[in-house]
Amino acid sequence: MASTTAHRPTAHPTAVRSPATGTRLGRAIWGLILVLAFAVLPAAVQPTAARADNPIVQNVYTADPAPLVYNGRVYLYTGHDEDGSNSSFVMKDWRVWSSADMVNWTDHGSPLSLATFSWASTDAWAGQAVERGGKFYWYVPVTARATGRMAIGVAVADSPTGPFRDALGHPLIENSEIDPTVFIDDNGQAYLYWGNPNLWYVKLNADMTSYAGSPVQIPLTTAGFGTRTDNPDRPTLYEEAPWVYKRNGLYYLVYAAKCCSEFIAYSTAPSPTGPWTYRGTVMPSQGNSFTNHPGIVDFQGNSYFFYHNGALPGGGGFTRSVAVEKFSYNADGTIPTINMTTTGAPQVGALDPYVRQEAETVAWGSGIETEWTSDGGMDVGWIDNGDYIKVKGVAFGAGASSYTARVASATSGGTVELRLGSPSGTVVGRCTVPNTGGWQAWTTVTCPVNGATGTQDLYLRFAGGSGFLFNMNWWQFTRAA
Repeated sequence: MASTTAHRPTAHPTAVRSPATGTRLGRAIWGLILVLAFAVLPAAVQPTAARADNPIVQNVYTADPAPLVYNGRVYLYTGHDEDGSNSSFVMKDWRVWSSADMVNWTDHGSPLSLATFSWASTDAWAGQAVERGGKFYWYVPVTARATGRMAIGVAVADSPTGPFRDALGHPLIENSEIDPTVFIDDNGQAYLYWGNPNLWYVKLNADMTSYAGSPVQIPLTTAGFGTRTDNPDRPTLYEEAPWVYKRNGLYYLVYAAKCCSEFIAYSTAPSPTGPWTYRGTVMPSQGNSFTNHPGIVDFQGNSYFFYHNGALPGGGGFTRSVAVEKFSYNADGTIPTINMTTTGAPQVGALDPYVRQEAETVAWGSGIETEWTSDGGMDVGWIDNGDYIKVKGVAFGAGASSYTARVASATSGGTVELRLGSPSGTVVGRCTVPNTGGWQAWTTVTCPVNGATGTQDLYLRFAGGSGFLFNMNWWQFTRAA
């Protein structure tokens, strides 16, 4: 089901927002350690060092994760809950993130929105993207303007980060049901599954934008999907949010079960069309959100389970956040019970500071937002005194001699403090950012670095006067001779 962003105007640093980039979500509390599992923390508490890495995005509310492994990275497609939505799903666009190490996530902005589909009106709900033949197809449910019914559209792009365009100009499927998931079998046959309250599939043609035959309704039997005892109209546990994949010759169907609050359950089958056998719980109901939504992938030899909860300040059932856990299958192929944590998945490898890193590559951020730059990329903006970015597991090796950043400021600028271990940790360098003549008037600043060795968590802490200080586009260290 549902997600949003905000954008600081380039002309002057005001609090005005437009629906192009990142929302602030209460900058004073992003740095809090989430001590109690997914409790909503009071805004009066002052920020401390952020040791948690879940949820994996902190500057906007995200929902309905759909991971895709491609070319050595995990691309994460999410919905976007707008700020302040406390009684309904207010979702206008979708977002993309990616990571090479499962902890530092790069924000690629919103390459797909309701405006992409001229025939859609509202409800940018849960979708999934898949790659085929070098193109990327993103299947999403929206409300069709002409009928007022939920329909499934398909967008296509030449890159996993878009931009995406409407592939058809009309719905692919329209039967008032939601939550599409797509799966391509080993023989090349693609399947699209979706549904709430029912469960459907169609066989997609090779073009991924049409299908053969008519939609097939999957029988929701208690043997296949478990027994629900509190709702005679829904005798099985299946609710919504199907996720289908294949492992070791067995087909898995993971889904949100028994609203509300939902838990995550799964069934298996010997073929992509069944018959399905109920296997039990993957993730119990928890996490301050009455919905949940699964996504499972293997990456770098490990298995990962993505989900959402209401863990961030102000979070809840309509303001959700995506998180991830690493897990291992049992010896018989069953999925173990997975609980939500604030620690998240461990890092795979380390981050190389001696190649250019986008400023919007973040393990944890306090106070920052992201926005589109004038060159079509992304930058970190709305930076105030005391805001910071955590970059986890940075491999400095024998040491760095200098730090360079691409920055812009329409005010008096400020300072980038390079700290190790925490926002108040050892300072290994300070870079001064001047007034550059505008929020998109970019210049490069460099400063010496001393004491950055080994593999450490790097904190870019921003200091200066009152008001917005500067934007940051990218950064890079230089290795000591």
